[in-house]
Amino acid sequence: MSLKHTPSDREQAFLDTVVEEKYQREIINGLAPFFNEKAPEDMMSFYSSDEVVQLRVLKGSERDVETRMPVKVTRHYFNLAQKSKPMQRLVKASPDETVNMQGSEDPGNQMDYSPVEGLLHKYEMGLMYVVSTCSAHCRFCYREELIARKEIQRQDGTVAKKGLAKIPEIVAYIKKHNAEVEAGGGRHPETGREKLREILLSGGDPMVLNNSKLAAWFGALAEAGIESIRIGTKEMAFYPKRFDKTFLDMLDKFHETYPHVGMHFMLHFEHPDEFLAKDDDGNYIKEDFGTFVWNPDAVEAMTQLVSRGWLTVENQTPIIKDINDDSDALRIMQREIKRIGAENHYFFCGRDIVAYKAFNVPIEKAWQIMNESQKGLSGVEKHAKLSITHYKGKTEVAAVTDKPIPGLPGAENGVVIFKLLRNPADAPEVGKVCIVGRNPDAMWFDDYEDRVLFDEAGLFEYSRVQTKKVDLEELAKEAS
Repeated sequence: MSLKHTPSDREQAFLDTVVEEKYQREIINGLAPFFNEKAPEDMMSFYSSDEVVQLRVLKGSERDVETRMPVKVTRHYFNLAQKSKPMQRLVKASPDETVNMQGSEDPGNQMDYSPVEGLLHKYEMGLMYVVSTCSAHCRFCYREELIARKEIQRQDGTVAKKGLAKIPEIVAYIKKHNAEVEAGGGRHPETGREKLREILLSGGDPMVLNNSKLAAWFGALAEAGIESIRIGTKEMAFYPKRFDKTFLDMLDKFHETYPHVGMHFMLHFEHPDEFLAKDDDGNYIKEDFGTFVWNPDAVEAMTQLVSRGWLTVENQTPIIKDINDDSDALRIMQREIKRIGAENHYFFCGRDIVAYKAFNVPIEKAWQIMNESQKGLSGVEKHAKLSITHYKGKTEVAAVTDKPIPGLPGAENGVVIFKLLRNPADAPEVGKVCIVGRNPDAMWFDDYEDRVLFDEAGLFEYSRVQTKKVDLEELAKEAS
């Protein structure tokens, strides 16, 4: 017996209103077009002749950059990157990516929390891999193992590529879990979790899917009882024209059909160069009254999105070496994001992906950059916190001290204070802290293992969890 999803009458009525559009992203895929001089003539200069030679030499070797992470860029992003070194760094392959391949093939042991393929159920929300690609590819991508379609070892020893979520399986799981929570008086009898009420569509980038596929997910999730839907996307930077009238009309119709379901867009602007207009000398253009001018496509898409008061738009970004490890750039970005009507959600320290040492900024330096960037911002502009994703959940880098703490051995050079913001299952450690002695070179938690001073959060006493895999045949029987 296989799982099937049959739309309700209300759901089908919504789906029948969806209109499709064809998009001209003009994507350049891979390095081959640059190696073989097949890319559009005006784009050939994106890689210098020396860069082409260096990357070609690595092709087919253990240091092949495309094996680590596929290469991809849109015409829109290329045009803006002509005047931006940070944007070039973000999408251009470089030999330094594969000098040190240290890192985790499954960052954060995320698959430990996957009861159904394509779904991570870690908190009171679920994250779904709905697609395995984006319009362009960030070289530091936190999901490089999914984008590159790599085989990874699961906790049970099996080796396979990460699979994508499917509507029938996800809907059946949500209904089953929430029914068991309700029967348990508000808590799941085995895990202690509350209702699964929020879903994040991720991947890859959900916005590369067409309107019909997105609408199918939205409708199915709403009918399954989900109260809040998030869309994680960098499409606003890579191809803002995707947020066109057909898509916005679909959103409006969804809200009309399911007004009780919250909608939240989690954008990924890494640098203000991705949305601000520049003059011929590469300087930001200002209005007569002092504010910055946005590039036409970005301002049109953002204005249309934030004007819909029933949804929220927030930006979050990792702090990455040679891209946005610049407090002045981050200050401008936060100010402009808020001015246009969106919010600043998180800054992230880099994750422990494969080859992370080519991209990550040391944790303490990231904290200093973020705090320096927020000097001069108003209270409403500087809501973003600095987070690093520990295996136990999102963890705030809450403070870094400069001076010794008298009487505390190990604190002679100051301390770093971590605070657990999110915690799996019934969230027993949320709010607890961990204090470690400083290590200015630390890029990941293991760089502090010999400096732990206090750890009520248990960040350095972590043991992996066992998630019960759902039997799909049994799920199909229950769903029928």
